[in-house]
Amino acid sequence: MKTTFICTILLGSLCIMSVGCKKLANGTGSGDGGNNGGNTGGTVGKYTNPNTTSVICDYDVSDTAYTNHGWTKTFEDDFTGDLSKWNLIKGGLIMEEQCYEPANVQIASGSAVITAKKETVSGPKTVGNDTMQNFNYTSGWMVSKSTFVANSSTPKVRIVARIKMASGYGLTSLFYGFGGGAWPTTGEIDFAETQGDNTKVYATDYAYGSSANSNVVSGGILYNPVTEDLSACYHTYVMEWTQNSLNSYIDGKLVETKTKGGYVSSLFGKPQYLTFSLPIGGLYYSQLKTANIQGGTMSIDYVKVFTSN
Repeated sequence: MKTTFICTILLGSLCIMSVGCKKLANGTGSGDGGNNGGNTGGTVGKYTNPNTTSVICDYDVSDTAYTNHGWTKTFEDDFTGDLSKWNLIKGGLIMEEQCYEPANVQIASGSAVITAKKETVSGPKTVGNDTMQNFNYTSGWMVSKSTFVANSSTPKVRIVARIKMASGYGLTSLFYGFGGGAWPTTGEIDFAETQGDNTKVYATDYAYGSSANSNVVSGGILYNPVTEDLSACYHTYVMEWTQNSLNSYIDGKLVETKTKGGYVSSLFGKPQYLTFSLPIGGLYYSQLKTANIQGGTMSIDYVKVFTSN
């Protein structure tokens, strides 16, 4: 997620301009102030979880595992119908190779499937930009029409998604939340992101700042090694968002409790859109070799949101 952009988001019949949901191209957007080693070429840097988490292929969890313990389900999409709960984005992004195309997000066999592929298209140079250019690749990006928030009324929020991450050089599977104002003043929470040629690691992060384009969080990112290839089958990712911590789970296991960075509490009360995307390039590939890009798919079986007091 490491670029800044202006994106057009359709909310019903309204069209608003929103700055957010992608980090700065100059590095100040990354959760360690741009100093981590994990954003280039598959090298995991110093912000690495010392524990490797054992994960379970095709792990799933029932709603009752939450509702029997005081959680209320407030949102669900199991992708057996249509994509009416989502906005599908069109256009390019700084430092990425693809044009996002709505057609690259499809429902197939009960999952939302995002496909990155090599093809020549013409599209907006950046999302929301009237300038057109040619692209050699396309991919997909979906953003929820609804927002979700941890606040005084619902101080605990659990965001749950069952995902098969994409495999392939140049790809990054992204699942995150962002606020609808100037990035990062309305916050960003990175629930899970996996580099396509390093699929036994997923990262979590967050961003916040009181001024546009200035992320003040330092050391918020964490790379989490796991025992299995996250692109081989589905795994269930959970982010529990509270006032003072971001608790990350995979396949029912607590991976980390994120309090570092000093600004987790600043996210409290800031509504977040949920989003999935599959960019080609970006800061995970600072020296991208386009000849090695083969494309790939990211599949989302479902996404749900639960709240609790």
